[in-house]
Amino acid sequence: MDTRNIKDRAERKRVKRDARKKQPPKPKRTEPRGSHKKKIKKAARGQRKR
Repeated sequence: MDTRNIKDRAERKRVKRDARKKQPPKPKRTEPRGSHKKKIKKAARGQRKR
């Protein structure tokens, strides 16, 4: 969806929304979200998990 030439913000928003509504629904996920993220075994306190 190329909306760069539409200057009016409300018009651009409406065009994008209409395009979203026309798209077919996304399929259900086959694996859980974030399952490909690298996991860590143990972390010191104050460290982030990933």
